[in-house]
Amino acid sequence: MNAETPSIAVCPACVALPAKGEAGPKLDPHEVAMRRVEFSLPTVHCAACIAAVERTLTNRPDVFGARVNLTLKRVSITAADLPNIEEDLTAELDRLGYPAKPLDSAVLARAEGTKAGRDLLARLGVAGFAMMNVMLLSISVWAGAEGTTREMMHWISAAIALPAVAFAGYPFYRSAWGALRRGRLNMDVPISLAILLASGVSLFETVKGGNDAYFDAALSLTFFLLIGRYLDYQTRATARSAASELAALEVQKARRVTEEGEEEVPLDALREGDILAVAPGERLPADGVVTWGDSELDPSMLTGETLPQAVGAGAVVRAGMLNISGPLKIRAEGLGEDTLLKQITRLVETAETTRNKYTSLAEKAAAIYAPAVHILSLLAFLGWGFATGDWRLAVNIAAAVLIITCPCALGLAVPAVLAAASGRLFAQGVLLKDGVSLERLAEIDTVVFDKTGTLTTGKPVLVNAEDIPEEARNIAAALAKHSAHPLAKAIAKAFSGELPIENITEHPGFGTSGRLNGVEVRLGRADWCGATPAAQTAVWLKVGDAPPLAFLFEDEIRPETAETVAALKAAGLTVRLLSGDVPEAAEAVAKAAGIAHWQAGASPADKVDALNALAAEGHKVLMVGDGLNDAAALAAAHVSMSPASAVDASRSSADMIIISNNLAEVANAHRIAVASKRRILENFSIAAVYNSISVPLAVAGMVNPLIAALAMSASSITVSLNSMRIGKMK
Repeated sequence: MNAETPSIAVCPACVALPAKGEAGPKLDPHEVAMRRVEFSLPTVHCAACIAAVERTLTNRPDVFGARVNLTLKRVSITAADLPNIEEDLTAELDRLGYPAKPLDSAVLARAEGTKAGRDLLARLGVAGFAMMNVMLLSISVWAGAEGTTREMMHWISAAIALPAVAFAGYPFYRSAWGALRRGRLNMDVPISLAILLASGVSLFETVKGGNDAYFDAALSLTFFLLIGRYLDYQTRATARSAASELAALEVQKARRVTEEGEEEVPLDALREGDILAVAPGERLPADGVVTWGDSELDPSMLTGETLPQAVGAGAVVRAGMLNISGPLKIRAEGLGEDTLLKQITRLVETAETTRNKYTSLAEKAAAIYAPAVHILSLLAFLGWGFATGDWRLAVNIAAAVLIITCPCALGLAVPAVLAAASGRLFAQGVLLKDGVSLERLAEIDTVVFDKTGTLTTGKPVLVNAEDIPEEARNIAAALAKHSAHPLAKAIAKAFSGELPIENITEHPGFGTSGRLNGVEVRLGRADWCGATPAAQTAVWLKVGDAPPLAFLFEDEIRPETAETVAALKAAGLTVRLLSGDVPEAAEAVAKAAGIAHWQAGASPADKVDALNALAAEGHKVLMVGDGLNDAAALAAAHVSMSPASAVDASRSSADMIIISNNLAEVANAHRIAVASKRRILENFSIAAVYNSISVPLAVAGMVNPLIAALAMSASSITVSLNSMRIGKMK
């Protein structure tokens, strides 16, 4: 037997296929939760491998089904939702002789996207290479070659063109067939028909020994259209699902407290009522209630609030929050789909589904254009056929009409503008993730901003430093150096203190204390320092029996905020502030930015409801936000933007990313979007003028398919040049 031929004898599965009944009794699928897992099996290669893997897995009491895909070299398993189930299945497959690796769906999606881009580029290269070679062969025909020489050139052209057209045009054929199966027309239907008809007529003329063949026309059509398709792909290549990104914030394992101590378990092994230990620096794995410990949590990713939240026994906490200062024990009360984090995920998924119903300009044009093209070509065919009785001539004229009306210019009208606009935006520090979002941005009449991290930097700034005595500054700075609290860090940054403070201790959730020359000093919460809470954010210093002293803070507003709001108002847009922070903080920022309409204390669901209410009133809203609590609102808005400093989930929800972190680019992006829509409409007008001149000539029989292809190419070049004007805007 050939050494390279797979042999069943060398399969690890074939050495000893497991017999049925070796495992214990099956678990009842009605009594246990189930989950689906996938593994990569790179070493499976034959039917015996499939039988061995599936039989071994299904014999396990905790597996209810297994299916191997030999082409993809993967196995999909339905198993009991038990702790360490993935590790157990991996070990089982390893023992069988098939090393397995769990599959990451996000990585797979990115790999498939990269593969699609390479595939499209390969088809574009084949079309371009074949087009140039066929045009070289056509030169001798155009120069007057006759007889055998002409026929030979036609046959060589056919040998090059037909396989190239079949391969390169596949994306259009697949899309057209999909539309026809659903009983509708899209732009790819006339495109496919024009390519196939040009190729078919050319082959017919070659077989019959005709004077003209139009293989170069079919290839040039395919080539120009693939350019448009690839440009469109490039503008969408960075788009990802926001809902999948939210999983990055979920804790995959938790430390459960038992009578024997603590044990680390997978998140899916937790049950309601379990006591969980959370160390400083860890994220909470579940919604629940604090049963022991005092600490501070960073709630900004969920609520948008600027400051840490002090928690103690009895406090309600949420999955995804970051534990800052002290160890905690919590009783799990919300797991899996019941956590606030999952509720936000569902909000994002729902909002994305709704927004994806948007109809682009290209789709609207296709709905009108595609039926008109087919009717016109059919009428030309029937008219010339019945009028002259020369159906061969009628086919040529119908082909010329279809080629000259082929929506190549329309196919380039939108992608060429998007490519130019996305390049211009990128140069200015804005990443365009979805081409259609540029059209939506041009339609807005309202801009809604989040506060923390969007209009502000999200960093507290000490505002009353000049009113604090120097000795108090030094004491506060010396204590603040020993705390991880954001306000303490701001004090340490503002002042420098080297006082000999002894016994410095941090009290999680309260503050920091020590002794200076035998006198107790404290830096922390108002109630801990014997003070009355201030109307704004504050940290208090208590020195012995002296009255406590307040260190007042404000969230630092971005320097370009007021200018950006003014520019948006000058463009005729209404500007609003929608924040999850407290009313005092939201009002202060709104006043500084020049925003009249503001709302504070908004939860993620409240933000979505507010945007839906504006949409119901007929407003088209641009949402600009950065926190996890903004992710659903970003997905629900007509169009959305997020700074590069935002969390992953918000960046994924947004249609555009401000990679420069300069808020002024919001107004600049809107200006470019309006100009881009104007260029798209101009391109449609160019295509319409071109068709109004060329179509009558084609219907009159004054244009053959070759001239039609040249005219079509000229219109495509004109559209491309007009689109490039976006990059030269002042």
